Amino acid sequence: MSDRVVELVALVGSLREASINRRLAQLAAENAPGGVHVTVVDDLGTLPFYSEDVDPASADDTELDAGVARLRGVVGGADGVLIVTPEYNGTIPAALKNAIDWLSRPYGSGALQGKPVGVIGAALGRYAGTWSREDTRKSVGIAGGRVIEDVELGVQTSALPDAGVEDPALVEQVVVAVNRLVDEVAVRA
Repeated sequence: MSDRVVELVALVGSLREASINRRLAQLAAENAPGGVHVTVVDDLGTLPFYSEDVDPASADDTELDAGVARLRGVVGGADGVLIVTPEYNGTIPAALKNAIDWLSRPYGSGALQGKPVGVIGAALGRYAGTWSREDTRKSVGIAGGRVIEDVELGVQTSALPDAGVEDPALVEQVVVAVNRLVDEVAVRA
């Protein structure tokens, strides 16, 4: 067995500090299997809006924003990506979509290129954020990521058990999602 540590990065689509999605990402990190490290990135709201005018890959005499450079470095250095997203008005939160746009550049060689990506999330509605997860998968696939369709978990926040996200059954579902993503990293290696 290899001593190599599998590096995953969890991108949190919610900006709210007490977000259930942020907590799901933390659960993924806290319960990662041995030999797996999960870095949680929960500051996507600090990134400037993507524009070719401020992207050095497209514009001359432009410096890359430090937050974008850090995000590209973390994702580029990871073996796989777990996106944890709520649903806002039936789709992807703006901050998450913006991060995907930054990660898709430079076109054809962005930080997501060829990486296994799983999408999970929690939302209030009765469909538990299905539309957001579907739209996120679509966007990530177009951005160059290798979407792992069967990394699937949708949590209906209005129906959480008394233990909330600490419910053992929910923690186990997060663990299953992380393990499935790790399996895909192994396939890619």
